[in-house]
Amino acid sequence: MQLVIISGRSGSGKSIALQALEDTGFYAIDNLPAMLLGPLVDELRNGRSLRSSIAVSIDARNLPDALQRFPSLLEEVRARDIDCQVVYLTTDARILLERYSATRRRHPLTRDSHMTLAEAIDREEEALAEIRDLADLVIDTSRLSVHELRGRIADQVGSHRAEELTLTVESFGFKRGVPLDADIVFDARCLPNPYWDPSLRDATGRDTSIIAFLDAYPMVAEMHDDILAWVERWLPRYRASQRSYLTVAIGCTGGQHRSVYLAERLARALAGRRPGVRLRHRELGLQRNLQTDAMEDSEKEGC
Repeated sequence: MQLVIISGRSGSGKSIALQALEDTGFYAIDNLPAMLLGPLVDELRNGRSLRSSIAVSIDARNLPDALQRFPSLLEEVRARDIDCQVVYLTTDARILLERYSATRRRHPLTRDSHMTLAEAIDREEEALAEIRDLADLVIDTSRLSVHELRGRIADQVGSHRAEELTLTVESFGFKRGVPLDADIVFDARCLPNPYWDPSLRDATGRDTSIIAFLDAYPMVAEMHDDILAWVERWLPRYRASQRSYLTVAIGCTGGQHRSVYLAERLARALAGRRPGVRLRHRELGLQRNLQTDAMEDSEKEGC
């Protein structure tokens, strides 16, 4: 049985994530009281339900005591030999303020109190700290559209399989901050920068002009080989520690050239040797499943 627990700040996209999983075949329950997590699993395991994948949302609408007990409740569920993943969605507080102002919805914590919206957002983050600390995957939805979030949940979470570590290689720009979901970060800003060539400025690391530029420098290949060797050496250790997700992020200044180039090369090399590799370019707004791409290419060749 597969159980996905969706949590996070109100307005971060939990309902969208839950609906995305429901569309992929999950039995979805919104706002489940945390105390019912164990009984729900037992009922579905011992009953005649044909559902083998469950997704539930547990958030700050729970009783405070239940949220404080979440670590022990999660441990009890995992002791039942359940493939359980905790996914936490977060969003920048300023963006949450804008979203609530635009929709004119009330924050759940302001309904029975005199807290301001800003105070409620901060209080909610404190209340959910235990869940966030235990999350297998943290997704920052600040810059994700509804369609991007649905796609990422369906691809990265919905297609996850028990005892499989889903590896994501992500490019980003340091000028917009390090991705919140990054587990390992490599800095490519020491490499030659195509940005300073006006004819290359508008291209990306996926374009042939940038590839040719960076291929001309041996140090670029050296960095790629070193990162690949490090990941291959330590990936078995992360898998042995029961990790469900691992994100390797590569950053450059703007997230357009060097980091994109390296992420593309690294993801392709890793996808040729193991399953469950995803590629994401944060600043370009692109994400791909390398295994799906390989299967589609094989089908095209066979036609």
